[in-house]
Amino acid sequence: MKEIIRIEGGHNLTGHVKISGSKNATVALIPAAILADEPVTIVGVPNISDVKSLKILLEELGVNVLIKGENGNHLIIDPSNMENKPMNSDTVTKLRASYYFMGVLLAKYKRVEIKMPGGCYLGPRPIDLHLKGFETLGAKVNYEGGSYIIEADELIGDKIFLDVSSVGATINIMCAAVFAKGKTTIENAAKEPEIIDIATLLNKMGAQIRGMGTNVITITGVDTLHGCFHEIIPDRIEAATYLTLAATAGNDITIENVIPQHLEGLISKLDDIGVNMEVNVDSILVKGRNEVLKPVDIKTAPYPGFATDMQQPLTTLLTQCDGQSVVTETIYTERFKHCHELNKMGADIDVRTPSSFINGPTKLSGTSVTATDLRCGASLIIAGLIASGTTEIDEIYHIERGYENIVGKLKSLGAKIEKVTIDSDN
Repeated sequence: MKEIIRIEGGHNLTGHVKISGSKNATVALIPAAILADEPVTIVGVPNISDVKSLKILLEELGVNVLIKGENGNHLIIDPSNMENKPMNSDTVTKLRASYYFMGVLLAKYKRVEIKMPGGCYLGPRPIDLHLKGFETLGAKVNYEGGSYIIEADELIGDKIFLDVSSVGATINIMCAAVFAKGKTTIENAAKEPEIIDIATLLNKMGAQIRGMGTNVITITGVDTLHGCFHEIIPDRIEAATYLTLAATAGNDITIENVIPQHLEGLISKLDDIGVNMEVNVDSILVKGRNEVLKPVDIKTAPYPGFATDMQQPLTTLLTQCDGQSVVTETIYTERFKHCHELNKMGADIDVRTPSSFINGPTKLSGTSVTATDLRCGASLIIAGLIASGTTEIDEIYHIERGYENIVGKLKSLGAKIEKVTIDSDN
């Protein structure tokens, strides 16, 4: 038996949808919380499978995790009885974000043994920058039997230049450096809002981090970290997905609990396409769109550029534009599997890595497709909402990694969508 998402297309959507806490921040905030010696309360945690996986990993280390709140969106993480153990379970290998335990456990115990992390396959995603940063702080890195062993007698602050402005490496090195002697400087640091959120949590815990949100971050080492209360920022990628969905399949949809400044790259492109929006302090109303949509060219880039996570959902909207749009992917150059699935539905997309050429407008028809990764799944859901007939999406566990209650949220907007269990042979 397997679970799929089934969508009956062609229904106009309207209403309000509230954005959850940031998935990309959450998966780093939860490991970072165990740097404290006292309980840390995190509010706004999305109810997604990646969080469930992180809870399992914490409990394997002896951390007590209490879930509270009406929707289970409050986590109380108590690391007071945790132990440093090898992290070699299947959960580690399935979760990309498990690599944040490298920096956290190295900082706390000066030693970490962890299997190679997993997650969605988007092409090569090496962690060389993380390891190079740890080595600069004084750690030795060995790879034995499928696991990394990273250890140090002591960590000493130093200057670290990132060859690529990597979000994961910036966060991991930031966590590793919180107890390092002296000052650590990360140059060419990533500027994403999620990095500011993780640094804010660490500072509430007693860390001394400055410059987050700029390309130079400094961390002055401290001796201990204490408990605190922290509320996660809204998920800008979920917000972008619903903005794109509203522009593609909706009319008068309000996206609530957003930070518009985090979405400026997408808002600008939607405006160019011909989508009518009203941007408010913490919400965006998508009023509708022009009858003829203009094609646009997009090039992904680190924040504040156009986010790689946003290009896949937007591709579905581009299939409805009058002319050829070009998407060039500079972060994960193989991130085009969604295009092959959209072509099964009638799209006309030519992939020539690292670009896709989307010719429109094309009518989409429901069929059976596969969510090969998280954001591919989002693009297929949007496609299913405008396609004629019924769309069935397989491998929906990818979608549930990053979107809280997406079926329920879409139903509230008027979508004909359901999660069903079918025979695996179908």
